Amino acid sequence: MNNQKTTREMIKEFLSGKYYAKDTGTQCDAGWYDWFCKDTHLAGKTEKLYNKLLQIIPTYKFDIDKTYVFFKNNCPMNGSLYDDFRICDLKTREVIYTITPASGHTSLKGLAYIWGKENEFEKPLLQGKWQDIIKYFREI
Repeated sequence: MNNQKTTREMIKEFLSGKYYAKDTGTQCDAGWYDWFCKDTHLAGKTEKLYNKLLQIIPTYKFDIDKTYVFFKNNCPMNGSLYDDFRICDLKTREVIYTITPASGHTSLKGLAYIWGKENEFEKPLLQGKWQDIIKYFREI
């Protein structure tokens, strides 16, 4: 991740169709960092997660020219696989936000949530429906 592209560049490449190929190299270039699902499932997840990312932009909470995004597919001990994406500072590489469109944890099944640097990731900044996440990032 030394030559990491900005969130803006990654979105531009997604919209151009660059990340539609199903090979693992393309999907890693799209932003996948860690996954438990089959490699062949990544391309479909990439499309869904980029579409979620596009729904929260524009936002004043992070600068798409000073951040990058990466994707994780998580395997909770109690629940089903689920995806999240992380917005990171381009210079420090620190995660600013972890955004989960739908949790796979049995106790949180289907809930969307945001964890963030604003409270040092001590508890979710917001937990609810995906529409609540959009509103959080779109609020002025």
